[in-house]
Amino acid sequence: MAPLTGRKVLAITVAFFGVIFGVNFVMAYQAIHTFPGLEVENGYVASQSFNADMAAQKALGWTVNLTYANKHFIVEFDGKDGHEPDVAVLDVLVGRPTEAREDQRPVFARNGAVFSAPLDLRPGRWMVVVQAKAGDGTAFKQRLSLYVPG
Repeated sequence: MAPLTGRKVLAITVAFFGVIFGVNFVMAYQAIHTFPGLEVENGYVASQSFNADMAAQKALGWTVNLTYANKHFIVEFDGKDGHEPDVAVLDVLVGRPTEAREDQRPVFARNGAVFSAPLDLRPGRWMVVVQAKAGDGTAFKQRLSLYVPG
């Protein structure tokens, strides 16, 4: 076995730290490259109306149920006391929780309080952001998880 010389120690040290720096660079690049963006422009300003917005949304009494089967996505609203909710506007974002590459905004067909759309989702966990407006202009927003089995 050859003796351990200063050059070998230097080569081992440079290789060790080279791997560390290389991995850190790749991880930092991936973190920045796949970041989907900010939720709101200014968190403080958004927080000022949070309680009032939440109270108005709770007063609607809506609940949302998601179904996904056979490449068909269904968003169903249930209203307060069994009444059909007055959903005037619906916007849904379906995407992965950690990156924006696979984000989709389905185009829905409506049947009462049931909205359906063709949608091709790969297996795994999906984030669904439902934004709607009632007929009186009250905003509704809910983030839900959807799991598509493999």
